[in-house]
Amino acid sequence: MVSPLIHLLSVSLSDPKFANNKLVVLWPKGFQMNVYESLLHMKTMWRAMGVSLYITILGTLLCLIMTSALAYALTRPAMPGRKLLLKLILVTFIFPVPLIPSYLMVKELGMINSLWSLIIPGAVGAYNVFIMKTFFQGISSELVEAMKIDGSGEAGIYIRLVLPLSGPVLATIALFHSVGTWNSYFGAMIYLRSKDLYPLQMLLKNMVATNAADSGLDSIAVDSGVLSSPATIKAAAIIFSMAPIVLVYPFLQKYFVKGAMLGSLKE
Repeated sequence: MVSPLIHLLSVSLSDPKFANNKLVVLWPKGFQMNVYESLLHMKTMWRAMGVSLYITILGTLLCLIMTSALAYALTRPAMPGRKLLLKLILVTFIFPVPLIPSYLMVKELGMINSLWSLIIPGAVGAYNVFIMKTFFQGISSELVEAMKIDGSGEAGIYIRLVLPLSGPVLATIALFHSVGTWNSYFGAMIYLRSKDLYPLQMLLKNMVATNAADSGLDSIAVDSGVLSSPATIKAAAIIFSMAPIVLVYPFLQKYFVKGAMLGSLKE
């Protein structure tokens, strides 16, 4: 897992003549940072970074609110139609929504060329619902009954008891959803028309998958003096796009492991 990342970092920090001839493996040759200097001065990169942060943070918050509320409701025996709803959610887990119906629904809701098209469709997933539901079922029923005796309704139990005790599983779902949203470009490719709304991964996809003239690599290369090495620019762009997730993940890893284990078993 680590070696490709080291390779990309080494290529981005190497002299173009070594990168062009594929002489860089795990250590930079002809150390230079001109590409990063030019990349950090690109307004399009920072705009795309801002879009990615926006849809990731807002989408993750919306995912946690909607998923936890649905999962808690599914744990309440008195909920009408609970078993039927569980079966319907399971169907969506087994049979994902096809692309064309999904596109038509997003279009009918007026979310084409809107960032909401990257947030709303993936806000609730069956996998996350089942993980959180299993975790909630492990919370002591005595605590719930005590809250009811004190006069709390379902909303009070959910907000004041269940959520405070669910830190690990909330962190797990947040990590799943935020990493998935950050790394995704397919939704932007399908739903967005304006390049100003492109998230970072969509911009990166254009830079990596298209030629220099189409992706704007020429202007970066002229500024950085590495016109003959688009591979160096692409490597630097990939490292730039990975940095936020790489920095955040170590702080959530312990919650991720604990939440995944607690959400997988019910005593």
